[in-house]
Amino acid sequence: MKNRIRILRAEREWTQAELAHRVGISRQAVISIEKYKYTPSLELAFKIAKAFEVPITKVFRPEEEE
Repeated sequence: MKNRIRILRAEREWTQAELAHRVGISRQAVISIEKYKYTPSLELAFKIAKAFEVPITKVFRPEEEE
C-alpha cells in the first residue's frame, strides 16, 4: 500500500505531530505509516483521509503489480 501522507502534510504545512493529534495516534505511528513500515487499519485510513478532507483514494493506493 502506497500513500501520499508526507505530500499532503507538506501542502498543509502540518507536522507529523499535528496529523497524529488530528487522527488520535502517536507521532511514531505517522512516521511508520509514511515509511511503509506499518499499514493502517481501514478505520485509521478513513480517519487520515477525513483529516486531509480528501477521498481515501487520494491518500492511499495499492502498489502496482509488476
